[in-house]
Amino acid sequence: MTDNAPVRIERDGDLAVVVLDNPPLNLVDEAVLAALERVVDDLAGLTDPARSDRARAVLVEARGKVVSGGVDVHLFSDIAEGPEPAERGAELWRRMLRIAQAVEDLPVPTVFAAHGLTLTAAFELALACDVLLAAERAYFGLVEVVVGLTPSMGGPQRLAERAGPARAKELVFTGERYPAAVLERWDVVNRVLPDDGFAEAARGYARQVAAGPTVAHAATKRLVTTAVRQGARAADELVPEVSGALFATADLRGAVRSFLAEGPGKATYTGR
Repeated sequence: MTDNAPVRIERDGDLAVVVLDNPPLNLVDEAVLAALERVVDDLAGLTDPARSDRARAVLVEARGKVVSGGVDVHLFSDIAEGPEPAERGAELWRRMLRIAQAVEDLPVPTVFAAHGLTLTAAFELALACDVLLAAERAYFGLVEVVVGLTPSMGGPQRLAERAGPARAKELVFTGERYPAAVLERWDVVNRVLPDDGFAEAARGYARQVAAGPTVAHAATKRLVTTAVRQGARAADELVPEVSGALFATADLRGAVRSFLAEGPGKATYTGR
């Protein structure tokens, strides 16, 4: 993918950094949508445990004043005013859901850094990530109500997982823009960080996560997702399989040796 692609991947050591760069508003148009599809395919390869240079975490960030002004409404107009709108609309949502699900299914931690206004598809992509970091000045919204739509890139259901069904419906029904501090209280945003130095602070957080036990993080993701969607007992059933396998990883062996040799707080992880 070229350096001037509207969505691209940059490497920062163990981090794969997904950059949204479609000025001036980072609108999600057909070019951005196609680029996102290519990016998620590339991320699947970059995070493959078999790679010696595997990315151990993914950070999503945006260039410019805003994270995204949302979907370019021309995309909706072309479908609504053209032939077979229901069928073509369904295909659009299948494409967008595949992007969200592919990010959600990555076997490494994913972090979304929102430095400013984050609307519609970009917000839904953020909800597909494991951790959502926001600057103090960031605002979020699923504003599809203004064009007679419901958010359909997985946003309502993932909001319900984070904040509960009543909050999810409130946010979508009103179409309002919510400040980061409110969504932190609702457990949608994980952390609100100062505006000054936000980009580097978010990058530092992602680097810290990438330095952890990668295979164990994948197990954590699977257990938490199973618990939320199928219940704690279903997650319990998975523990012997996913956690037992950790004893065979270089991450665990190296960390245990480091802990015993150097003491608590100094364990290192070298596995892939």
